[in-house]
Formats: sequence, C-alpha cells, structure tokens
Amino acid sequence: MDNTQLAELLMGIAKAQGAIIDAIERAEPGFKNNHAVPILTTAANVRAAVPRIQDLPARILLRMQGRAAFDVAQIQQDLEAAFASHGAPPGASAEPGANLSPAAMRAAARVPGAAPAVPATAAPGENLDFSAKS
Repeated sequence: MDNTQLAELLMGIAKAQGAIIDAIERAEPGFKNNHAVPILTTAANVRAAVPRIQDLPARILLRMQGRAAFDVAQIQQDLEAAFASHGAPPGASAEPGANLSPAAMRAAARVPGAAPAVPATAAPGENLDFSAKS
C-alpha cells in the first residue's frame, strides 16, 4: 500500500466518522461544537507543529468538521511529513527514542538486556562548575 492509497483510506474512514457525528448532531443539536470538536482537538494534538502518525486520523476528522475542503493530496503530504520526521518537531534531536513518552522510556528500561531508549546523560545542573579558575 502506498501513501496515496493510505491517504484515500484515511479520508474514507474520516467521512464515515463524520457521518456519525452529523447524525448525532441532527438528533442532539449542539453536540458537534460542545462535545465532538473539543475532544477531537485534544485527540489531534493540534499544539504539535508536526503531527505524529497517530495524530493524523483525528486531525483529518477535525478538519472535516469545518467548512474548508480537505483533499487526499493534503493528507498524503501530512503522511509523508509525519513519516519523514517520525513525529518529532522541527529542530528536535535525531536520538533514538527522542519522541517517546516518559512512560515508554521507563518501560523500555525495565526490559532485561534491552538497550536504553535514550543515551544516558548527566542530570540537569550536575556538570555545572562555578568555581573561579585562573
């Protein structure tokens, strides 16, 4: 499956989910703006400039709730950006595990024989030396 086909699949899923939201909105006016959109905003992680791959479905559905048209080409660009950056924000380090949650890093550290997810570094302030050197 290539990125175009994946983008079309994501668009189709978002259309089906959008139809469900529209049906609930018809039965219960105000549902979309009072309940669905705020929850989708949280799920879409809109504060991140570059979305993680897991944020894309919620972002697509959130975008479909507005009036702006959303096409497969835009979804494909978002997919390619997320795949290229592995969801890391621009300027982030390319260290392995840099985009892992703290819980995921702790879980990886508990696995016996596993390499640490993030290289060991000094704790903040540990290497500070304020003594006057001549």
